Amino acid sequence: MDKKSSEIVSMIVDALNDKKAENVKVLDISEISYVADAFVIANGNNINQIQTMADSVMEKLGKNGYPEKGIEGYKSGDWILIDFNDVIVHIFDKENRSNYDLERLWRDAKLIECAG
Repeated sequence: MDKKSSEIVSMIVDALNDKKAENVKVLDISEISYVADAFVIANGNNINQIQTMADSVMEKLGKNGYPEKGIEGYKSGDWILIDFNDVIVHIFDKENRSNYDLERLWRDAKLIECAG
């Protein structure tokens, strides 16, 4: 993962932690996929918290010159995907995180330690 992607990941993790995100994981997929450099995965307890986490991430990155390229699932709030080109954020409710299990699907990715 390059320096820019690492900086974006750090801001995302900070924004998620500020909103009490649970089980925040960063997967470095740069060596196994062309989709992105990294996935940041987290979950929340309810739709309000999940949407607030997404808002926090978009606000923090937007203020730092990294507006989102796209967002999916905001209204339903059970799985919100935010695309920042090289970094993709997945914010789930607990049930959907368990069902989709991105960590297992992308098990060849390098797990990056993050605070929080």
